[in-house]
Amino acid sequence: MKKHFLFIALFVGVFCGCTTAQKSSNPAAEGFNLAGSDPQAIALADEAMKAMGGRKNWDNTHFITWNFFGNRRLVWDKWTGDVRVDNLKNDQTVLLNINTDKGRVMKNGQEITQPDSVAKYVKQGKSAWINDAYWLVMPYKLKDSGVTLKYIGEDKTEDGTAAEKIQMTFDGVGDTPQNKYYVWFNPDSHLVTQWAYYAKADNEKPNFVLPWKTYKPYGKIMLSGDRGQRQLTDIQVFDKLPKSVFESFEKPTL
Repeated sequence: MKKHFLFIALFVGVFCGCTTAQKSSNPAAEGFNLAGSDPQAIALADEAMKAMGGRKNWDNTHFITWNFFGNRRLVWDKWTGDVRVDNLKNDQTVLLNINTDKGRVMKNGQEITQPDSVAKYVKQGKSAWINDAYWLVMPYKLKDSGVTLKYIGEDKTEDGTAAEKIQMTFDGVGDTPQNKYYVWFNPDSHLVTQWAYYAKADNEKPNFVLPWKTYKPYGKIMLSGDRGQRQLTDIQVFDKLPKSVFESFEKPTL
């Protein structure tokens, strides 16, 4: 899901395995389309979760921060939904909670207090987080609410590497539920190695096809910031951060 070359959407939880959600080590989010998804595609999603550190370690990851292509710096508290979005190309900071849609905004050195303006910028900040986080942690979100996974079959990525390919579509979730993705998995490492994005599910040609390369350990999980010509940088995972990161407009040193 995505609005435009850099504006993806969707976010919420993860899947049920081959028996019941209670017995699965990677239970689905409520609303995942289990009945409409293919078992082979679900298995690939579960194998990827395991290869990246496992569901328990993903759930136990508390804070993630990263630089989105030099446009924004984000800090995300996965447990509370607090998010900090610092625009790097203008003087704007949004401190928000993605669960309550409440927040504060500083622009050009002044805090904005007019309610309509605050709501506008908080909405923009949430959309930025939806998009930017999906670029970083999509493989952890393959069994989110509203997602349907279809197994396409064996294929090769653009660099000629063998892979297994699935289709991911969405129903009524995120900023842009009309999107579609194809996702490629390495059969040996079980990691996601490529994705293709379609602005509309019925489009014949993708808006882009990009690699997922150079996975590295961060805390107890694996993340990839390498999208070929585009790079997610300054990726860090923390167990603890001061409250001021989400309460003060002063830019933190992390």
